[in-house]
Amino acid sequence: MLSVRVNVKLLAMAAVVAASGVAVGTVPAAAAEGTPRFLSASELPPHASSAWHAGPVTSGQPDPLPMCGGDALPSTSVHRAFRTDLDTGALQVTVVERDVQRAKAFAELLRKDLAGCAKKVTAQYPDVTAAQKYYGKVNAEEGAHVYGVHTEASWGASDINMYAVGRDGRTVTLVHWGQMGDFSDAPVSAFRTTTATAVKKLY
Repeated sequence: MLSVRVNVKLLAMAAVVAASGVAVGTVPAAAAEGTPRFLSASELPPHASSAWHAGPVTSGQPDPLPMCGGDALPSTSVHRAFRTDLDTGALQVTVVERDVQRAKAFAELLRKDLAGCAKKVTAQYPDVTAAQKYYGKVNAEEGAHVYGVHTEASWGASDINMYAVGRDGRTVTLVHWGQMGDFSDAPVSAFRTTTATAVKKLY
């Protein structure tokens, strides 16, 4: 049974494995000029009692896929996972399309998936209830949109996740943050800042 808490923990584990050098798709440090840049640990919403740790920038789909938006991510994705020493994780995934029109279409596909995430989760997992909020547009390059999703399981797990999708030219990026809690624990302002940084930093 999938819960957001399990998703976050697996995400953190994936970051640790990748950082150990096990991941075979790690992008070389001397990447060619023009390769989209990723967030650093210090650019994520501050955690009250733990520093953020960043995994390497890695080729391919993240494993596990994020609960929202993950189904649409292609094999050409490049991602970076983040974790704290506690039950909080984050992820950035970037996709470079062949042209701007395809990038626009892909960004819209991700937005549609994010906008329907709570409904999809509730339908797939009868013992999980989900609700979501739209936190508006962020003015960065071609724009980004921010969403929050709260899930609560029948066994007591309560988790809050935030997602953003943004675009710069033919490049689309998806940013995810999650931890135990509810909407009152969502760092909306800080995550909007992180989103703007992620989109502006691409190039």
